[in-house]
Amino acid sequence: MKKKILLYLLLVLAMTLSACGGGATPAPAQNATSGLSPQKGGEMIVAYKDDLATLDPAIGYDWTNWPAIKMVFDGLLDYDSGTNIQPRIAEALPQISADGLTYTFKIRKGVKFQNGRELVADDVVYTITRVLNPKTASPGAGFFLGIKGAQEFIDGKATSVAGIQALDANTVEFTLAAPDVTFLNKMAINFAYIVPKEEVEKAGENFGHAPVGTGPYKLKEWVAGQRLVFERNPDYFFEGRPFIDKITVNVGIEPDVALLQLEKGEIQLMGDPPPGADWSRITADPAWKNRIEVEQTVNTTYIAINVNEKPFDNVKVRQALNYAIDKNRIVQLLNGRATVANQILPPLMPGYDKAYTGYEYNPDKAKQLLADAGFAKGFETSIECISVDPQPKLCESFQQDLAKVGIKLTINTLAAPNVIADAGNGKTPLVWSGGLAWTQDYPDPDDFYTPILGCGSNVPGGWNWSRYCNKTVDAKGSELLAIPDRDARMKGYAELFKLLMDDAVWVPVI
Repeated sequence: MKKKILLYLLLVLAMTLSACGGGATPAPAQNATSGLSPQKGGEMIVAYKDDLATLDPAIGYDWTNWPAIKMVFDGLLDYDSGTNIQPRIAEALPQISADGLTYTFKIRKGVKFQNGRELVADDVVYTITRVLNPKTASPGAGFFLGIKGAQEFIDGKATSVAGIQALDANTVEFTLAAPDVTFLNKMAINFAYIVPKEEVEKAGENFGHAPVGTGPYKLKEWVAGQRLVFERNPDYFFEGRPFIDKITVNVGIEPDVALLQLEKGEIQLMGDPPPGADWSRITADPAWKNRIEVEQTVNTTYIAINVNEKPFDNVKVRQALNYAIDKNRIVQLLNGRATVANQILPPLMPGYDKAYTGYEYNPDKAKQLLADAGFAKGFETSIECISVDPQPKLCESFQQDLAKVGIKLTINTLAAPNVIADAGNGKTPLVWSGGLAWTQDYPDPDDFYTPILGCGSNVPGGWNWSRYCNKTVDAKGSELLAIPDRDARMKGYAELFKLLMDDAVWVPVI
């Protein structure tokens, strides 16, 4: 491993290993120089600046947590190296009723949790019910609101979710309240990774630091602020997997230091992007030619605006922010490693509206909107961003832009888990998602609405950082989930996202 170092870099700001807030982990690149088949054994060392927040699949929802969570847990479904759904703990794709409401899964026999107990259908029922339970405060609850009885359970009107039933030890059935063409995608994300009830109850709130799943690796050690150590699960149900014996995640490593360690062969993977100057150097160095893979991610990096906090409850103020931000300068600060975003959906996502132009950079128009809203003299506000470079510098650019239109912006830089916690609980008026960009969980435009801007995601700890809930838009989103005609759905989503942009719930930046 140490002689075959690969640096995984992405073309846009986040350059993440997985979703953002939410997204699928990119498939590993083939070794560009050897073409050798994978060999068993060895150790991989990864470096991050910030410690991981949790390995609880019901809670973890950012690009540092997800790859580690996926090492410990599995779900009924997963993806192949592309965007095709495939069975994982399920022995096959589910049987779906003619009306599209009932999904029946058969569970693979012999799958064992890392405590030695065999996984059964009741574990699936418990897992999804736990995600929906308000006491869990899962940011993934919104994905499963379409299950029959989910809302009644959340509201305390029922003690269980009517649409989740274990028919026998190896059969689980989901019944939806209305057809949802994305349901299988939702069952493949980490919130649906199966957990054992007895281990969750034993560990309590510490389950995220003492995880027990069915995955290819077991968490051996977690020294806060220093490292996490994962060892191969010898009882993993996929024969021959995994290949690597041990994976160590070192934390507290600044990106420039991590790059030096990578060059010396002391680590095999950087979790954070290299500083801009280093990026220019290594991309110009012939020695790095076969050690860098560049991919464009399906994500949007944005400023989330808390629409419930004054003065951002005024749509004109939110629109003014959209006109005030110079997005081209952000691209320049990133050495061209990004493209300007003019809407919520990224260009590679189905439903992206090529004809939509969005808000141009126009400080004069921003000033006029602020005056119309009663803030001709401006106001003071604050923004949170993660402390990993180059994010603080990008927030300084926003600070300069807003100063030009009379808004005094205070910048608060924090570790990624703290930014996520504050944003998810409405404790900051503005938050920059740089380094936490929203990356697709599944290849459907619903993923850029339901979990981050839908009414169901406007919950404590959720990823709806704008605290936005528009009942009219939400009803339209629900209707679109039931439309089998793809072209009609994509047209409908173009209309939905136009409404969101008119409401200026975000400032999409790159």
